Amino acid sequence: MLTLMILALSAVSIICAFYGARLMVWTIALFGTIVLFVGALSTPGLLVSLCLLALVAVPLNYRPWRSRYLSVPLLRQYQSMIPTMSETEHTALAAGTVGWEGELFAGKPDWKKLLDIPFLELSVEEQAFLDGPVEELCDMLNQWEVTHRDADLNPQTWEFLKKNKFFGMIIPKSYGGLGFSALAHRAVLQKISSVCPVAGSHVAVPNSLGPGELLVHCGTEEQKAYYLPRLARGEEIPCFGLTGPTAGSDATSIPDYGIVCKGDFKGKSVVGIKLSFDKRYITLAPVATLIGLAFRLYDPDGLLGARKDLGISLALVPRNTPGLVIGTRHLPLNVPFQNGPLRGKDVFVPLDALIGGVESAGHGWRMLVELLSVGRAISLPSCATGGLKMAAFAVGAYARIRKQFNVPIGRFEGIEAPLARIAANAYSGSALSRMTATAVDLGEKPAVPSAIAKYHTTEKGREVIIDAMDIHGGKGIILGPRNYLGRAWQGMPIWITVEGANILTRSMMIFGQGAIRCHPYLLREMEAVGIADPVKRIDLFDKLLFAHIGYSIRNAVRSLVLGMSFGKFAAVPRDRRTAKYYQKLSRYSASLALVSEAAMLMLGGKLKQKEHLSARLGDVLSQLYICSAMLKRYEAIDRPAADQAILAWAFHDSIYKIQLALQQVLDNFPNRAMRVLLHVLVFPFGRRERMPGDRLTHKVAQLLLAPSDTRDRLTHGIYKSARTGHPVGLMEEALPQVIAAEPLERKLLKALKSGEIEGITWDQQLEAAVARGILSAPEAEIMIRVRALVMEIIAVDEFHSEDIRLGQQLDSRLGQQHAA
Repeated sequence: MLTLMILALSAVSIICAFYGARLMVWTIALFGTIVLFVGALSTPGLLVSLCLLALVAVPLNYRPWRSRYLSVPLLRQYQSMIPTMSETEHTALAAGTVGWEGELFAGKPDWKKLLDIPFLELSVEEQAFLDGPVEELCDMLNQWEVTHRDADLNPQTWEFLKKNKFFGMIIPKSYGGLGFSALAHRAVLQKISSVCPVAGSHVAVPNSLGPGELLVHCGTEEQKAYYLPRLARGEEIPCFGLTGPTAGSDATSIPDYGIVCKGDFKGKSVVGIKLSFDKRYITLAPVATLIGLAFRLYDPDGLLGARKDLGISLALVPRNTPGLVIGTRHLPLNVPFQNGPLRGKDVFVPLDALIGGVESAGHGWRMLVELLSVGRAISLPSCATGGLKMAAFAVGAYARIRKQFNVPIGRFEGIEAPLARIAANAYSGSALSRMTATAVDLGEKPAVPSAIAKYHTTEKGREVIIDAMDIHGGKGIILGPRNYLGRAWQGMPIWITVEGANILTRSMMIFGQGAIRCHPYLLREMEAVGIADPVKRIDLFDKLLFAHIGYSIRNAVRSLVLGMSFGKFAAVPRDRRTAKYYQKLSRYSASLALVSEAAMLMLGGKLKQKEHLSARLGDVLSQLYICSAMLKRYEAIDRPAADQAILAWAFHDSIYKIQLALQQVLDNFPNRAMRVLLHVLVFPFGRRERMPGDRLTHKVAQLLLAPSDTRDRLTHGIYKSARTGHPVGLMEEALPQVIAAEPLERKLLKALKSGEIEGITWDQQLEAAVARGILSAPEAEIMIRVRALVMEIIAVDEFHSEDIRLGQQLDSRLGQQHAA
């Protein structure tokens, strides 16, 4: 009977831990369980059991004892464990908000919260802009002319962008802008980037982190009233100078500085700032008329107060300011968006050039980190999504049209694998960028999701362009007007690098910020440690500490139970097709919370330097978020049955990556005993996740090879028109005709193989087929027309040598500059 009671107590404890019961509830449940055995146990046995439980439970539930004997000693130890954080790190952590990623990190996601997130749509005005000016702009864009002949947008395109307020999408209507939502902003960038990334970057930058956004949120009323209407109309072209030769990702160490002093401005002696700076990689700098500048502000003469080092500050510098050196260009991998350096020595501007006025001096870092997450959540993820969708659209058509051994290359299993990857990456990347933009529209400042979106959409873009080039072969590597992949291949490292290099984003930002920001207790515990009043400090720390301990026990038990039951005990939406997906995510959410907790407990402040572990834990959080975004999208569009194969492929690919990342964390965990324990709790039956199988790969690949509702949904929002001769639009226009002609081709081949007809050339064979009645004259006309279309689609460009030598002239000029 004693054994039975112990088993009952264990079961009650597991249930309480699994559901995260409060300590008092847990205690009452255990006492109640013992009471149930009153008639079955001897009196001494019962008393011993109750005394043992009371010996543990009473001190834990009586807070004065618990605080004195447990919390105070643990507080001292905790203070030695927590990582030291600079003021800039504190600012970064305080700047963003926590959304769905917090549910995933906490180990017990409430799926109702995910499904209750509104699935926003464009307004009538925003859709009209997308169908009107954006479509017209895409008609005007010729990527070959932009990237090879002009190395820029032509004057007509620049004027069109200004006239239609493409640079004022984020500026409120009250200041003359379009006042668009983040979702509309995403849709515009996605469509433009699907046809011309250079144009996409030129539209993205004025609507991302820069003078426009900084003025909207931080500017003085005078600054807003003067600059925002001019920016909206395109009278001012903005850029923002942050990166320099010695300060890139470590933006807080910028050597550029400003000295508060007196100087002449417009004939008057005023207090202002003398700026010295050296910036590079600044998009739109060569054509910018209004430069936002980040620098460290010093006040050696105390003109603004007692502080000498005021900190990072932001200012607006007009292009015509004396001493500003601007106009030369970088050439980023033959994707010639306007990008170049900014330099200046003792450039004097008045104090009212500070964004936000004098009161904002020294608050530049806070302003940047508060707004950077918003810009990062939209600009690059949207542009990358346009590229992902265009690749899926184009490669699917090409793989059906291009034939080898008289079979469309998309039918070969070697081609099916990259086709499936392209489809899944387009599906997951689109869901990810949409969910992150939605968070912005709902008022969040999604610091962690924006890092996830930036990293993973651009990494998916890199994987997709590699697969697309492999499928196209020679067609993809010969540059020219017919080539729609080459510049994307060349330019992919650009998107990987800008707005936070992907190596840094993965290894330091996603989990580095997520671990503290998303953890339900850690940040509050760190804040409690800093409370000056010792009574209040220990009181708050005690509450948080024991809630934290309960949280850790809950996640350990949930990880084990959900691992052993394959997620069956998780509370999930009960849809037959997707319940198992939610169960897997619930299981691995608990595992992430458990392993993260163990890493922070064992490594403390050293976890910041363990970038291998941090990156892999970030991978787990990222894939959980991506899967959530896919499921949210799938549910919101009424669960189309035809999309299930792509969802399944993308989901199982992500889950396999989660398993791999967790396994690598555990295999390299620095404490051997903890490593063994975590293996048991996370993988009680070993690693059982598998990559998507061949049958599913075949099913997904075939969805790209013919027009369908699924293919339309997958590539929704990109430029598809053939009006102006865009090669992908022409290929899509030809695709139904090629498919319709395939039965005729099979008849011709069958007759040729059986010896019914003969002929050396294709024309001779077709003529013989008509003569023998195998094909009718109208059918032959169809085949002739389709063959002409196919030959144009698979054709590549060729040039006279003097046309190619244009690039050598540029090299010659550069050599002269370097010699000088």
